[in-house]
Amino acid sequence: MTRTAPALDIDAILDDPDTRIIVCCGSGGVGKTTTAAALGLRAAERGRSAVVLTVDPARRLAQAMGLTELDNTPRRVNGVNGVDGAGEAGGELHAMMLDMKRTFDEIIEAHADPERAQQILTNPFYQSLSSSFSGTQEYMAMEKLGQLRRSNEWDLIVVDTPPSRSALDFLDAPERLGRFLDGRLIRILTAPAKAGGRSAFKLLNAGFGMVAGILTKVIGAQVLRDIQMFVTALDAVFGGFRQRAEQTYRLLQAPGTAFLVVAAPERDAMREASYFVERLADERMPLAGLVVNRVHRPLAPSLSAARSSAAAEDLDGRGEHELTAAVLRLHAGRMQLAAREQRQQEHFTSAHPTVPIAQVPAMPEDVHDLAGLRQIGQLLAS
Repeated sequence: MTRTAPALDIDAILDDPDTRIIVCCGSGGVGKTTTAAALGLRAAERGRSAVVLTVDPARRLAQAMGLTELDNTPRRVNGVNGVDGAGEAGGELHAMMLDMKRTFDEIIEAHADPERAQQILTNPFYQSLSSSFSGTQEYMAMEKLGQLRRSNEWDLIVVDTPPSRSALDFLDAPERLGRFLDGRLIRILTAPAKAGGRSAFKLLNAGFGMVAGILTKVIGAQVLRDIQMFVTALDAVFGGFRQRAEQTYRLLQAPGTAFLVVAAPERDAMREASYFVERLADERMPLAGLVVNRVHRPLAPSLSAARSSAAAEDLDGRGEHELTAAVLRLHAGRMQLAAREQRQQEHFTSAHPTVPIAQVPAMPEDVHDLAGLRQIGQLLAS
């Protein structure tokens, strides 16, 4: 017996004034960015003051919203609800793209005195860490989300999660960064500075000297000094990192947050979606439902793939109506594809029967403007 999933009511989520954060998560390449942008636009045109935070490196969001660029500052999107930036009708939509390094710099500047901040910002190890350390992008996405929520400038924040192997890595990022900065190696490196005076001298001449000698051979003396200077300068600042991350984590668990898992109707993407649903449940995060993008729907569902293929073969055998036979074969392929996609969704529903689902049909071309985003929003709501 085929199990039918409950329908996901997108407009009910967008119209609820208690909904303050929507998080779109899912594996890469399933349309998270487009979904987030479409949700933000639809919310704004239904009267909300919304901001979309994206971390998509492809920068398609800027093009779709008619912005010349996206950066770490939210920018007003013109044309919402058919008015320009000076108009007052409907809500407002802003959009921004996470600048990982700039966000890290802002945190340092805000939570360290000017001298210590300058020591950190100019440190070569910090410059490398803030640009490429594993988990930094996810951590900074959490930081920026917290900043936007604390500013209270928008009544709805839509988050497009980082395109990582596991799109829920941003939930783990604060703990991962904390483990790194609290790790045994880092404690060894900061021990001389914390010990001070003769104690530091003795330590350097004992165990630390041996460890430092090994590290010097592996990474070089200058790099080792850069790491020591960075960690010592950051030590007084990092407590605030963890505290804010914990606050944002609790915010994500609050009733005002709605997680939307985004997937394509393909085996790997639907398996990832199933994992995300289970992980969100484990973390006690409020799941709103599943969005399945790029669903292929047959134009003539009453004509089966088998009948269509048989009719095409018959025409081929008689050497008649080549164009009609080609159309019939295309239809048969489309029916088979739709059947495969339906089976993948049924597997998901069998495992998660209570998760509401919204489907978005496959579009003939990529979304590249507000009209396209508006259409996606309408399809999501329907």
